[in-house]
Amino acid sequence: MNKSEVLRIVNEENIEFIRLQFTDIFGMIKSVTITQDQLENTLNDGCMFDGSSIEGFARVEESDMKLVPDLSTFQILPFQEEPGRVARIICDVFKDDKPFEGDPRYILKKAIKNAYDLGIEINIGPECEFFLFQQDKDGYPDLDSKDSCGYFDIAPVDKGSICRRSISLALKQMGFIIETSHHENAPSQHEIDFKYSDALDAADKIMTFRLTTKAIAREQNLYATFMPKPIFGSAGSGMHINMSLNRNGKNITYGECDGGLSEEALYFVGGLLKHAKGFAAITNPIVNSYKRLVSGFEAPTNIAWSMKNRSPLIRIPVAKRESTRIELRNPDPSCNPYLAFAAIIEAGLDGIKNKITPPKIINSNIFNYSQDELKMKGIMQLPENLHEAIEELKKDEIILNALGVIVSDIFIDSKEKEWDTYKTVVTSWEYDEYLLKY
Repeated sequence: MNKSEVLRIVNEENIEFIRLQFTDIFGMIKSVTITQDQLENTLNDGCMFDGSSIEGFARVEESDMKLVPDLSTFQILPFQEEPGRVARIICDVFKDDKPFEGDPRYILKKAIKNAYDLGIEINIGPECEFFLFQQDKDGYPDLDSKDSCGYFDIAPVDKGSICRRSISLALKQMGFIIETSHHENAPSQHEIDFKYSDALDAADKIMTFRLTTKAIAREQNLYATFMPKPIFGSAGSGMHINMSLNRNGKNITYGECDGGLSEEALYFVGGLLKHAKGFAAITNPIVNSYKRLVSGFEAPTNIAWSMKNRSPLIRIPVAKRESTRIELRNPDPSCNPYLAFAAIIEAGLDGIKNKITPPKIINSNIFNYSQDELKMKGIMQLPENLHEAIEELKKDEIILNALGVIVSDIFIDSKEKEWDTYKTVVTSWEYDEYLLKY
């Protein structure tokens, strides 16, 4: 889409407001809204904004930044959050007329270019899980769910199912190809899967998916959350990432090596396994992420790969040659998809560049292994908490380089503060467990 097409659509569809959208380091959507009258100037010259007010973007003395619209992302929003019709354009962040190195979208673009320099294009298909809760009279989510459905269940009077259909329809209006939509394992948990695309488009779509899901839920008096583990004793929400390696439009993931993979794809898996501890803080970035990554709920805890079961970190789904893909199972939907994809791509590329052969494929259920058996087979575990993940990130030069100095320094500092705060908070569990005992 070019400038004249955008201006024509805005005029013909009577779009009154345009959101200039971008994403901060921690995956939060930010936007500046302009009117139709200002659109042409913005498309020509960009939109200046104060970067010092966005966490991690700039110091006060170097705060002037510019949003440069990516016209390929123009979309009319089908939900009505404010008076007047609204469209959005995702923007790149510039500073001194150069891409800002702290912009997550730019960081992903660099990783994509590094893959392209090796003759590889990476397609990504995310599996986005989320919870839908009823709201109380004050608008807060009610975790005491009346939903008793499980995986693939159908409930004719379930408000969540109605909302899920509305979300799917809204996404279709914005150009998504919806592949599946269903109830997930936990009460009030849902999943909507959309067709794979290139890594940048997939990350843009995840941000749009989150925004749309929350907006449609709010319209129906529900609360949508992408918190990984909102309910104790139930499965948490993951965001499995399915990846295929392509060259000249052809899937080169399949081959004659272990798992039915090509040599390059096998090395890519080797890189993912080698750097899994290092990128865990990016793919699982909050304290709550690690309450999902526990045994018993189909979430991976072990750094291994398999074709036949879902207990390891990486699964190679059974598929025909052209549909062969690599499924990474630890990421969750609280992550910044731009940073997560960049870290994952660079980890895999390190495997290809250095011909990192993964350990032997494991097709038995690792959850049944004892600690001694895991050690005997050389199977390591993912970090058990955010603190361990940050320490692993600090040691992984490949992942740090993928993020760049600006983002890695700010991210680590912020997450260390988050962990320090978490350690000192007295939780409701502690009140229930200890208050009347001592």
